Amino acid sequence: VQLQASGGGLVQPGDSLRLSCAASRFALNSYAIGWFRQAPGKEREGVSCINSSDNKTYYSDSVKGRFTISRDNAKNTVYLQLNNLKPEDTAVYYCAAKYTIVTYSTPDECLNGMDYWGKGTLVTVSS
Repeated sequence: VQLQASGGGLVQPGDSLRLSCAASRFALNSYAIGWFRQAPGKEREGVSCINSSDNKTYYSDSVKGRFTISRDNAKNTVYLQLNNLKPEDTAVYYCAAKYTIVTYSTPDECLNGMDYWGKGTLVTVSS
């Protein structure tokens, strides 16, 4: 099981980016996929999750309304669209996966217990 996050870069406040999480050696459609981020000197934070059984999406309060998670099963890829970026969004972004057939009620339930992690991609928001 391998995951690879990509799409990060240096952008200005208010700009947008689309991050991709590509999977190899397994089919993403049976896995819940979470996006996490870790800023310098801070703990890792879960920002969004998409479930496998119902494609329900979850967001942390810090990104709700600005970020959108989606999956393209044909491309075996999950995306995180980042809009209206702020300097506080600067972080290394990681995607992670866990096999699941259950539904979740909260973002934390979806984000907890990830089994597989990819290398991160750096997002820097600065003017």
